[in-house]
Amino acid sequence: MACILKGILRYNGVNFAGWQHQPGLRTVQGELEGALAQIASQPIAVFGASRTDAGVHALGQVFSCEWPGDFPARLRHALSKMLGPEIRVISLEEAPPGFNARFSAQGKRYAYSIDFNREPDPFCAPYAWHVPYRTDLDLLKSLLPALLGKHDFAGFQSTGNQATTTIRTLHEAVFVKGPIIGPADVDNLWRIEIQGDAFLYHMVRNITGTLVEIARGRFSVSFLEESLHSPGPFKGHCAPAHGLALMQVFY
Repeated sequence: MACILKGILRYNGVNFAGWQHQPGLRTVQGELEGALAQIASQPIAVFGASRTDAGVHALGQVFSCEWPGDFPARLRHALSKMLGPEIRVISLEEAPPGFNARFSAQGKRYAYSIDFNREPDPFCAPYAWHVPYRTDLDLLKSLLPALLGKHDFAGFQSTGNQATTTIRTLHEAVFVKGPIIGPADVDNLWRIEIQGDAFLYHMVRNITGTLVEIARGRFSVSFLEESLHSPGPFKGHCAPAHGLALMQVFY
């Protein structure tokens, strides 16, 4: 008898063309489906909570799938061995009937890491956006409260967004010292953590790019408020993908 599985993954997105399966390209979903199909001896369709872009990392991506039989106790370990070291299955369990990692999600938390040093650190470079310019970090932090609450974030969506509504609610936005991924011994590394009910295409990266460009004086402070009242699409600077990590999905 078939069962629904719920798994949590962490992965290094450097060598993947994103989460979503794309013909001819190496993706996290494609690798996971391939490994599951090999074990099950039949195709297995996987649903992910977040369709992370090429180069984006995850500490807590959630996936679900229908498994053709009883829950296999050693499946988590077998998958991690097949997918490692770039992908690790942290946990795997049987989920209630009807559970879908994407459509059952109630919220997500992302972290964006930024290296403000004059020269980039070699061990941070794959996981943090290097911003070597003079940047007012206090100003950046002071801008975050304006993003909280329920807003129409159409002005922070990139072209290609397929959401039926652009209304989103952000519950928390903080500026914290230290990277979410990478060495802890490097000074002047910071991260922006944002938690909300859902996110638009490139929304976290567009918010991050806006905050940094305002804090370094390229955009006026009013650009943030203008973007919050813009019909979109986003007209500012989109921070590069490699600094972003999906931290957690809430159900």
